[in-house]
Amino acid sequence: IDAIIQEKNNGKNIKVVANLPYYITTPIIMDLLENERHVDSITVMVQKEVAQRICARPGTAAYGAFTVFCQYYTEPEILFDVPPHCFIPQPKVTSSVIRLSRREKHPAEVKDEKLMFQIIRAAFNQRRKTLVNAIGSQVSGVSKEMAAQAIDACGFDARIRGEVIDLVGFAKISDKLTDIMTVDL
Repeated sequence: IDAIIQEKNNGKNIKVVANLPYYITTPIIMDLLENERHVDSITVMVQKEVAQRICARPGTAAYGAFTVFCQYYTEPEILFDVPPHCFIPQPKVTSSVIRLSRREKHPAEVKDEKLMFQIIRAAFNQRRKTLVNAIGSQVSGVSKEMAAQAIDACGFDARIRGEVIDLVGFAKISDKLTDIMTVDL
């Protein structure tokens, strides 16, 4: 993406507008967001459920790791729905046009972005596990005891699950774990 932007747009930021193939929506959006410094906004038509997932709030069934990832980099909004009868042939699903506007500043500053996303993935890989167990079993170099200490220090109940924690909460837990891991070295 960077090379194309340099060659075709003289390195100036771009706005992406597309009707994405539904089966590869997530990897395309993730790749565009990871190259965020060149993408001002992404306006795409996606399956309605994907749009709802991107805009979901903590504690809802649609809220997940992809939600937190998108909301870290952008301010997403569903612009409108496109019913199946607007297409020939008609799909079996409703589509939505969504805009992801790049944030000037992330909603939560974090000491170790990579660690934060490992924690987020762990939290949603096994949604039925408590966050302590998910982090302790899936984040390299972090024990359950360290996870429990960090979660407690952030004021969360030890039995909390990741699906109810917002982006700022994940950042706080990540920063506390970073501090704990640094002390343990």
